[in-house]
Amino acid sequence: MLALNAYITFIRAAETLTAHLGASLTQKGLTLSQFGILEALYFTGPQCQRELSTRMLKSRANITTVIDNLEKQALVKRIRQKEDRRFVTIHLTTKGRACIETRLPDHIQEIVTCLEALNKKEQTDLYRIARKLGLAVARQS
Repeated sequence: MLALNAYITFIRAAETLTAHLGASLTQKGLTLSQFGILEALYFTGPQCQRELSTRMLKSRANITTVIDNLEKQALVKRIRQKEDRRFVTIHLTTKGRACIETRLPDHIQEIVTCLEALNKKEQTDLYRIARKLGLAVARQS
């Protein structure tokens, strides 16, 4: 019962935080998934869709749709490799880089504001516990 209650509480808190952050981004013209892809490309550079789907914990079909929508907005571009035309990498455009650089500071501040409900020790404990749980579940998979 303790594990079930902990799980439900953890998921509800995470989903509440995610919904809040998603609504904040939607007001600025991006979904949380779109922002996540722009952020990943910004910090790690061009990637293939498979890498992005793994990083974002989303299906390849979902990532394809998100990238299609980002491409329509000219925020990313697909570049097919010359050596193997089946391999496509996703790149930030100049407009995409400007978009993420404009929105990232506000998004970070929104996260900081939300987590101010916890003191520094509680934030450290949350990080440690969530990481421990994530790694343990990943090892079981």
